[in-house]
Amino acid sequence: MKRNQTVKTKLLALMLLATGAVFAQVSLGIRIGRPPQARVMRIQPQSPGPDYLWIGGYWYPNGNHYRWHDGYWSRPAYPGAHWVESRHDGERYYQGYWEGDRGRFDHDHRWDRQRGHNRDYNRKHDGDDHDRR
Repeated sequence: MKRNQTVKTKLLALMLLATGAVFAQVSLGIRIGRPPQARVMRIQPQSPGPDYLWIGGYWYPNGNHYRWHDGYWSRPAYPGAHWVESRHDGERYYQGYWEGDRGRFDHDHRWDRQRGHNRDYNRKHDGDDHDRR
């Protein structure tokens, strides 16, 4: 009888552990602190046209350090979108993005190598179903 009780106790403990493992969540994050002060730009280049917006330079996380992104002229991701600047609230970094009636549209730094001023314009993100014109 005692052995039967021990087996039941072990089975109950295993079931509780298994249930906890199914509902457990693990979260990892790396904090690298605040970015450095923004660089001062002495001369802003002339706008390439009336539909372009100036995106001021900013620091963004790149691995375990920050990398500077020079300011640039760009057409919005879609007509009517406006740029929401990146920020750091003392605890966490929030990346800049385009926002408007079609929703949020993040800038992809892989596009920075592209020449011209259409880095974000008319791009399609994974999972993005907006029809960009």
